[in-house]
Amino acid sequence: QVQLVESGGGSVQAGGSLRLSCAASGRDLGRNVMGWFRQAPGKDREFVAAVSRSGGITLYADSVKGRFAISRDNAKNTVYLQMNSLKPEDTAVYYCAAVRSFDVSRRASQYDYWGQGTQVTVSS
Repeated sequence: QVQLVESGGGSVQAGGSLRLSCAASGRDLGRNVMGWFRQAPGKDREFVAAVSRSGGITLYADSVKGRFAISRDNAKNTVYLQMNSLKPEDTAVYYCAAVRSFDVSRRASQYDYWGQGTQVTVSS
């Protein structure tokens, strides 16, 4: 069992930055592929970024590539999402997710554990 707690959300103007954190407890984070997803009001949950167990492989949605960066610190059982050049369309609840796997996946259905989410609001 893995428990995930996100933090770092908030309100920012367009062009600004935020850094989300996801603290994991319950099991060794290093055995899990980690992902970030987001869900805007009235929309489906969508993939944002994912990182392999060691941190050596990362995947990004096209909409955030070049602006967001996912990283992890297995010693601290924490995963980060650095978000730069934020746009109003980035406004959503951001969720951290984990799966005990070797495959870095974009599919939400592949992830077994989810946090409660943190709100990110970007104003124009």
